[in-house]
Amino acid sequence: MSLKAVDGILSSLKLCQTDIGTGMDIVTDVAMDLVEAQNEEMDPGIKEMEAMILECAKLDREINYFVDIVQQNTAEVTSQQPEAMFSLFARVKEQFAERIAQLSDADLHNHQKVAAFKESIKNSFQQANQESAENMEELDDDIAVTQSQLNFTCPLTQAEMVNPMKNKKCNHHYDEKAILSLIKTKHSQKKKCRCPVVGCGNTDVIESDLIRDQILRRRIQNQRRQTNKT
Repeated sequence: MSLKAVDGILSSLKLCQTDIGTGMDIVTDVAMDLVEAQNEEMDPGIKEMEAMILECAKLDREINYFVDIVQQNTAEVTSQQPEAMFSLFARVKEQFAERIAQLSDADLHNHQKVAAFKESIKNSFQQANQESAENMEELDDDIAVTQSQLNFTCPLTQAEMVNPMKNKKCNHHYDEKAILSLIKTKHSQKKKCRCPVVGCGNTDVIESDLIRDQILRRRIQNQRRQTNKT
């Protein structure tokens, strides 16, 4: 197998990871729909969806390790004799098996999308309970609209967020693409990334502190649909 063929396989796997991530987002949305449609008891379907999310996280993790191992070995092969390519498959297979054997399923709960799923379900339950206890229609419409506009605007782009991410340290929200780009830029400059919200004291925003806010994303989508109807 040529290095070009190996690169093609790795590219396909990375595309597969993108599809896995999209599927996990869809499962999260469906689970949140179940929470909104139920009363107080947890729908057994939500547990099944959590199991699906964990399986997807496991596959995503295995692809990450496989790609990493292949890239390390191909880098070594390119500096050796052409005959070294013949042992590439065996080396990758052995190292991948060793790496997988060391993994724990408990670590899957730290996967970003698994954490986002749990956070979204928890927040959906809290929101459902709050809305059943309070009459949300008593809120002043103008105040509600103003608050929504403020919450939906990314402090970096000053535009409505598409994929909002919540900072677990300071609780501020940013659009995913914008904040990850800022973090990458600051790190390339050997600098820390300060929270872009004016007055925030968080001087070190890191990717591991960010979590996708599925509830806010759904609110933004709902408002966009209502706006389009009018």
